[in-house]
Amino acid sequence: MEHVDHILIVDDDREIRELVGNYLKKNGLRTTVVADGRQMRSFLESTPVDLIVLDLMMPGDDGLMLCRELRAGKHKATPVLMLTARNDETDRIIGLEMGADDYLVKPFVARELLARINAVLRRTRMLPPNLVVTESGRLLAFGRWRLDTSARHLLDSDGTMVALSGAEYRLLRVFLDHPQRVLNRDQLLNLTQGRDADLFDRSIDLLVSRLRQRLLDDAREPAYIKTVRSEGYVFSLPVEVLGAPS
Repeated sequence: MEHVDHILIVDDDREIRELVGNYLKKNGLRTTVVADGRQMRSFLESTPVDLIVLDLMMPGDDGLMLCRELRAGKHKATPVLMLTARNDETDRIIGLEMGADDYLVKPFVARELLARINAVLRRTRMLPPNLVVTESGRLLAFGRWRLDTSARHLLDSDGTMVALSGAEYRLLRVFLDHPQRVLNRDQLLNLTQGRDADLFDRSIDLLVSRLRQRLLDDAREPAYIKTVRSEGYVFSLPVEVLGAPS
């Protein structure tokens, strides 16, 4: 039997839940609608889904809190598309930090939502099977830096710790797991549980810029993360595995 993608819609606005659910259903998707985080948790306890459409602004546990919870638990690989009534770059960055895979501002056209859902599902499934992020605790050395993957600490040559956001850590980890290999934006978005078509291109570029600042890497002549025109980015230095952190 052919698989039909199952979309879970979490939104406290009943009208939006019903409109979105009915539209997606008419376009060949299986849909379930719930009103809040409690109902979302209860449903996911027994039923896996292929993607979650999650409203940002909800009473009680908001979308950012729920997204962070999803990313920390057994549903961490499930794509999340976040809906919000606010068109603010700060919200987009925070959504990226929490691990949302796309971001759509209300009011939106249902056709665009469907297109974004299909794009996220397609990107999630396009990765080659050997392109994975390892999770065992290690010390990784590169240039003047070391990354403790257990404590998620970035240390310079003097032993000074540099704080990384969750998104910065995930992006650096991807680069260190695949050094000297060109990664395109779609691959980086999927591997960091990053996000949306045009928006995601800018989000990855923003993250790369922030990560270069953390590494004191000159954006004009970067030593660590180099831009490959029309292709993506490459971490240009070799990475040495020093072993498990003490």
